[in-house]
Amino acid sequence: MGRRRKQRRQPHGSAWHWKQTDGWYYTQPGTRKRVALFEEDGQRIHGKDNRETAELALARKKLSWEENSPEAAGGSGEWPVARVCSHYIQYCESGFSKGAISKGHRDSAVNRLNDLCKFCGALPVAQLKKSHIQQWLESHTGWRSSETHRSVIAVVLAAFNQAAEMHGIVNPLKGLKKPRPKPRLHSFDAEDEKAIYGATEPCFGNFLYAAIHTGLRPFCELAKITADEVEESQRGMMWRVYSTRTKKTRKIPVRFEVAEMTRKLMKTAPRGSGITLFRNSKGKPWKPTAGVVRFLTIKKKLSWDNPNPIRGEQDGSATIQRSINPIADSTTAGERRGDLCRRGRSGRRRVKTARQQTFGLGGRTGRSHDGWAAPVHRTED
Repeated sequence: MGRRRKQRRQPHGSAWHWKQTDGWYYTQPGTRKRVALFEEDGQRIHGKDNRETAELALARKKLSWEENSPEAAGGSGEWPVARVCSHYIQYCESGFSKGAISKGHRDSAVNRLNDLCKFCGALPVAQLKKSHIQQWLESHTGWRSSETHRSVIAVVLAAFNQAAEMHGIVNPLKGLKKPRPKPRLHSFDAEDEKAIYGATEPCFGNFLYAAIHTGLRPFCELAKITADEVEESQRGMMWRVYSTRTKKTRKIPVRFEVAEMTRKLMKTAPRGSGITLFRNSKGKPWKPTAGVVRFLTIKKKLSWDNPNPIRGEQDGSATIQRSINPIADSTTAGERRGDLCRRGRSGRRRVKTARQQTFGLGGRTGRSHDGWAAPVHRTED
C-alpha cells in the first residue's frame, strides 16, 4: 500500500511560523518562495506567540496583491499587451542600472517591445495568439534572417514569462517555437581576404587582419588590447585578453605576422599610455557602429551585394563580419569549411582547435611550437 500523501497544514497565502529562525513567513499563491513578514517599523516578526501581528502584516501584503492584480488593471480584468511590455522594459532598466542586464539586451527589449505595442499593444493578453506574433514578424520585410526572428521571439517570450512569474498572468505564448539556429559555417579564401584589405583603409585592415588570425571577438576583446596586455618570452608573444562579454581574462599565443604588426603598433601606443593598439582614423578605439560602416563600404566596393554560395546566403555586410573567424589561413578554404562543419556549433571549441593547428599545438601529443611568434631577443643554446 502506498504511503499517504502528507496534507498541507494551511494553504498558500497564510502566515506560518518557522521554528528554525523563529520568524513568521508567508508563501504567495502560485509560488514556492517563502517571504518574511515585517512590522510597520521594518522589523522582522519573531516569536511563535505573535500570530496576530503576523496576520496583520500579511493583510497589508494582500492589499498590495489586489492593487497589482489583473482585475485592478484598468477595471477590465485583463492586462493589455502594452502593460506586459511596459513591465518588462522597467525590469530591464532596473537590471541595467544594477549591472545585472547588458545594455544590448536592454536596448533590444525597448526597441522590439515598443514595436510590438504599435502592432497589438491594446489587445488583451487573453486574446493574444501565436499567429499574431507570426504576422508581426512577417510585417517587417527587413527581418529576413532566421537569427533575427530568434532574437525577437526570445525578447517577447522573456517579457511574457516575466509577467507570468511575477504577476500571475497566464502566458498565451507558452510553447511558441523559435526558428532553428543556422550558424554561418562558410569562410572566405585567401583571395577574398586580400581583396578585403585592399578595399578599406590601413588602420581597419590591420584590425581585420588581427581579428581573423587570432579569433578574438572584434569589439569587446581585440579593440580593447593595449601594450600592457602584451607579453613576450622565449616561446613567443602572447596577449592577455579580457572580454567585457564573459568578464574573464585569458592568455592566447599570436602568430609571427601578428606579433610583427603588434611591435610596430606599440611604437605609437607604448606601455603605460593606456592607448589601445588598434585605433580608427581619428585615433579612437574601434566601435561596432564604425565597424558596420566599414563593412558596408567593403561590400559595396567589392560588389558583394548578391548572395554567393561561398560567402553564405545571408546579407553581405553581416557575412563579412561573421567571416572574422578563428580558422587560420594555413589551410585551404575547402579544408577550413570542412573543419567548421565537423566542429559543429561550439565556437569556442573551434577557436581552440584552429589555434592548435595554426601553432602546432597538439594538446596531449606534445607537438612542437615552431609556429609561434619569435621574440625580439632570442637566446642561443
